[in-house]
Order: sequence, then structure tokens, then C-alpha cells
Amino acid sequence: MRIGELSRRTGVAVHLLRYYEEQGLLHPRRRPNGYREYVEEDVAVVRRIRGLLAAGLGTSTITTVLPCLRDGGDRLVPTCSDLLAGLHQERDRIAQVISDLQASMDALDDVIAAAPADVTRGAPASPDV
Repeated sequence: MRIGELSRRTGVAVHLLRYYEEQGLLHPRRRPNGYREYVEEDVAVVRRIRGLLAAGLGTSTITTVLPCLRDGGDRLVPTCSDLLAGLHQERDRIAQVISDLQASMDALDDVIAAAPADVTRGAPASPDV
């Protein structure tokens, strides 16, 4: 299938599919006319890539873990014994980012709460999060 068909089947924009190829995540063969030719498995690969991106992994990390994952119904299943240590490290990194963001939000809440009444009267209401 050509890149437009892969885009339609996965819901991923053509420019992102090209980017995935540049990053070494997709490996289409080239027709004599230069067009990319994708196979059925590439649909599943793109879905794995999207799932890993949604999980907070960067493309350089995905490049290393992608060969060690298979589809397991509604989840990705590790197939390499050494993959779990790297995934735990990524999870720890994400947990630290969340903790840092929570601390930033708490600090902003403290600043907002310290505002005197005459300042808060004219301020727009804060949306609930």
C-alpha cells in the first residue's frame, strides 16, 4: 500500500509517517518510481508507535523498544527479557516529571491564594482542573 492508504488506515498524517521513517521506526520498501510501499504489518507498527508516543516515550526510545513488542489484543506485550528494565526507567522518568509538575502547580496555587481581596475581585475565575 502507498503512504496515503497507510495514513487513511491509521489516522496518522502523511508527514508524521515520513517522520517515523526518518527516525528509523518504519521501513517501507521503495518502488522503482520512488514511491514508498508499505505492507500490512506496517499498520500494526504505526499503531504501536502511536501507543508508545501516547505513553510518553520519545521516538529515540521507541526505536529501541519497538522490536521487542508485539500486539496482545488491547495492549502491547514485551517479548525481550532486557526490555523491562528500560521501561521501568522510562516510567520512573515520567513519574518524576509528574511530581515536578505537581510541585509547580502547588507553588502557583500558593501564589494565587496569597493574592489580596482587592486583586482577586477583578481577576477572571480559574477553571477547575
